Amino acid sequence: MSGARARSLRQVRWHGHLGAVNAPAPLAAWLGADGSLTARLIAHSAAFRVQRLRQGSALCLPDETGAIGLARPVQVLEREVLLRCDGVAVVFAHTVVPLSDSATDWPLFGGLGERSLGSTLFYDPLVRRGPLEFARLRAGHPLARRASAALGDRLPLLPCPPMSLCPPVYYARRCLYRRHQGSLLVTEVFLPPVLTLLPAPLDTNVK
Repeated sequence: MSGARARSLRQVRWHGHLGAVNAPAPLAAWLGADGSLTARLIAHSAAFRVQRLRQGSALCLPDETGAIGLARPVQVLEREVLLRCDGVAVVFAHTVVPLSDSATDWPLFGGLGERSLGSTLFYDPLVRRGPLEFARLRAGHPLARRASAALGDRLPLLPCPPMSLCPPVYYARRCLYRRHQGSLLVTEVFLPPVLTLLPAPLDTNVK
């Protein structure tokens, strides 16, 4: 694979409008849902679990730098988890926080363990939530590859439209949160098994 091709797989364009990623209707209902994703997953499973994969310092991804106010990829605090419904991984979640942010900005981040970050964010009155952004991640994107590694196998491939030459893609959304002077970027990659869950109706009052 050429260097340019490899770089194109590792980066992605994020859009402020859900329609720009042309997600299938069942996935679009999950991607565009307002409120807490954790609450929606709990409502659609008998047993919900946050499986922490890693938390510590890491190099920020190139397509995250501008979103959290960095001039170039540098070390950040990173948290990655799988959200499981009835034992099945349905979402891979990736969070980054600049190292310059203090414990006062995000007092609970370091000790979350396998608790839900989403629940913490939505119930903290000091947290300001930015608009959602959406993207299509090809299988070569770092977050798709990390999700695959976490599952111990390759991610199941999503079919392309008939007669299409496009590569399989995974749909993701991200949101920037602010608290005091700190910023925190959460990216959620929706895995194919999420389509086995019945999406809840869109309700902007769900928290």
